[in-house]
Amino acid sequence: MNDPLPRLLGSSVERAAATMPVVVVTGARQTGKSTLVRDLLPGRRSYYSLDDLDVRAQAEREPDELAARAKRLTLDEVQRAPDLLLAVKRAVDDDRRPGRFILTGSANLLLMRRVSESLAGRAVYLTLWPLTRRERLGLGRPGLWSELLDTRVEEWVDLLEAEDSDREDWRAACLRGGYPVPAHELERADQRLIWLDGYAQTYLERDLQDLSAITDLVEFRRLMRATCLRLGQLVNQTELGRDIGVPQPTVRRWLNLLETSYQLVRLPAFSVNRTKRLIKTPKAYWCDPALALRLAAEARPRGAHLENLVLSDLLAWRDASTRDRAEVFFWRTTAGEEVDFVIERGRDLLAIELKSGGRPRLADARHLRTFRDEYGGAVRGCLLLHDGERIEQLAPRILAVPWWRVI
Repeated sequence: MNDPLPRLLGSSVERAAATMPVVVVTGARQTGKSTLVRDLLPGRRSYYSLDDLDVRAQAEREPDELAARAKRLTLDEVQRAPDLLLAVKRAVDDDRRPGRFILTGSANLLLMRRVSESLAGRAVYLTLWPLTRRERLGLGRPGLWSELLDTRVEEWVDLLEAEDSDREDWRAACLRGGYPVPAHELERADQRLIWLDGYAQTYLERDLQDLSAITDLVEFRRLMRATCLRLGQLVNQTELGRDIGVPQPTVRRWLNLLETSYQLVRLPAFSVNRTKRLIKTPKAYWCDPALALRLAAEARPRGAHLENLVLSDLLAWRDASTRDRAEVFFWRTTAGEEVDFVIERGRDLLAIELKSGGRPRLADARHLRTFRDEYGGAVRGCLLLHDGERIEQLAPRILAVPWWRVI
């Protein structure tokens, strides 16, 4: 087995633990949360996982005793015993020293009402996404989003050319994905497929049932497949329900469960209205492009999977940042003009368009030009990410860049 990779969220967890009494690390199962928190400050914290049946039994019967086991305690997979959060609250109210508890969960605890109410004002929430490409390469970091936003667009070429980054086939990167075991430890494609199949089965039979009783797992899996086949498209719950034969209210509830458990990513629309009418329905992506491919039974990645690969990097960067909070959107008008991603940080905007081919043309940047003209000086610059090797300026403040030089 390979050594654990450095994670960009590690420093964020340490800083949060030096400030707040409770740090909650959430994310999909198998993104590396247990490894991250178990190895944090070894010897100075006690670690217990609720995957251990004895620990889980104590969390359910004697939660206050479990919360009092050590002065600094790390509790893994706390969504398995939600009442434990009340015990953590009581312990923190008696002793509010920073770093008192580090908690992890494979569901978005902020979307679980009783949890967010229990720890209001006592906790900071962080999200661990699958490995970014640069984490997988051992660099412990995301793409160059902060650097691009901190640098004048006239200096972007020098910034990008100074990066020592090897070319990679985006299709191979999508098939490898970002879950640490298949992405880092398994070399053969057939081994990765077996792991992904096992992951999906475990999610359906165990993790999902911790959140809500789903009686028809066959139809739920069909919903996952239908959603993955629509990667990068607007979320249409009525259409999904019609295709799989499930009522729209059920589709809505199931999509919420997928989002709560960090499988589905609903990307919101950038809706600042200048002069154009804008689409405001979110677009659907998946936590990991390799898992999306497997769930959809697709063997060959499409352009939407390249978008998902870049989005995964953007989300990891966004949620690990301790600077001005950034948000990630897409932009689409009712006339069909669309930009794949828009980063908003403070007053700055960065627009990103993806092209799976390797020869970008000025025509490929027409929607970036529209966006740039629409929002004027707020646009720091625009990127057309492609599969080639050349960096070239296509238009003022619009740069065509190989995707692997950025993420």
